[in-house]
Amino acid sequence: MTTPQDHARTQLHGITLERILTELVDHFGWETMGQRIQIRCFISQPSISSSLKFLRKTPWARTKVEEMYLLMRRNQAAAEQR
Repeated sequence: MTTPQDHARTQLHGITLERILTELVDHFGWETMGQRIQIRCFISQPSISSSLKFLRKTPWARTKVEEMYLLMRRNQAAAEQR
């Protein structure tokens, strides 16, 4: 039996954390990301490299970022179908 977390991992297969983070920053910007996921690396002097270091060491934060990415992709796909 697959769990929702397994399903999310399948959807993210082959997509690097750096790509996820870069696409989110391009789409939302650091300020919005810091409002949605309140972690210091998004709020205070944000950068891709510092965020990657933190997210690789902090599973709960990485999960939130991956969920945000999947939601963004679903919204983009829905907008394209309109």
